[in-house]
Amino acid sequence: MKRSRFTEEQIIGILREQESGQKTADVCRRHGISEATFYKYKAKFGGMDVSDARKLKALEDENAKLKKLLAEAMLDNAMLKDVGIKKMVTPGARREAAAHLCGAHGVSQRRACAVLAIDRSSVRYRSLRPDDADLREAMRRVAGERRRFGYRRIHLMLERQGIRMNQKKLRRLYREEKLQVRKRGGRKRALGTRRPMVLPGRTNERWSLDFVSDAFTDGRRFRVLAVVDDYSRECLALVADTSLSGLRVARELDALIRLRGKPVTVVSDNGTELTSMAVLKWCQGTGVDWHYIQPGKPMQNGFVESFNGSFRDECLNETLFSSLSEARSQITAWKDDYNRNRPHSSLGNLTPHEFALKMTLQTQAA
Repeated sequence: MKRSRFTEEQIIGILREQESGQKTADVCRRHGISEATFYKYKAKFGGMDVSDARKLKALEDENAKLKKLLAEAMLDNAMLKDVGIKKMVTPGARREAAAHLCGAHGVSQRRACAVLAIDRSSVRYRSLRPDDADLREAMRRVAGERRRFGYRRIHLMLERQGIRMNQKKLRRLYREEKLQVRKRGGRKRALGTRRPMVLPGRTNERWSLDFVSDAFTDGRRFRVLAVVDDYSRECLALVADTSLSGLRVARELDALIRLRGKPVTVVSDNGTELTSMAVLKWCQGTGVDWHYIQPGKPMQNGFVESFNGSFRDECLNETLFSSLSEARSQITAWKDDYNRNRPHSSLGNLTPHEFALKMTLQTQAA
């Protein structure tokens, strides 16, 4: 609003000159104003004293300030609503929010920082940290090949490639690249304390058996017999077929014994194939002690149950099988990779093959 060159007292004095009997034209000529301006003054200040004019001026100033404050408050509220759905827990997110407010609402950086209650120094900061493009690419490549690996196993795989990196830095890059593994469903957790399982002291001391089922793309079901060495965590066999009888189980165990030697104990659940006459006859013929876990207690066969979880998560759930030959090929390739390339946390991050070789060398040295 354009400021008048006359004060309220002067304007009231001009009006009183006209009210005293002087002609309006003469009063306007004397003070250098037009008649339109005079009548505008008269409409606003006519019949007022100087004190009334001052009060009116104070009210107008206060009203203008209140309007300005209200407009600023409404703008602040609109800006907060604009960024209300965004998380600002990191400095980078705060910088992005401040830049968004400056661009979308046309406010200054100072105003945006005041609304967001953040320090301008953090908004103006420019990182000197390198972008680590090579490391990020290596992480994405490993995560693309092994989609169910978390950042710890990715760290181990990168170290095997000769890439050394602090785990905190790797976790930060892992999070920025959004490589987190999505959990599949939930599971029941045991309550109370657990008694630790007694570990075998050498390879071929105890084998664990269990069945895993899956389906082809056309809906037909097939099963996989998993055999695991409880000491080295090696997967000794993954036998896939549409039907696996007790006689077939005995034949597969005979084939394993010819390759690796005879185990002391075999642990399994109470499935009909594993309690059949064919399996009992095989036990009598080979002299292998077959131990059945208690019904409803799968953790008594925890080694193969843990293996089955990894097998399903990293192979069965990640691959579509259209035929039995394709399933056998893919499962065999995964078994070889599991034994030779995949680090196992319970083995000191060694692969089962490396751990078994290490124990063999220690036994020979002793």
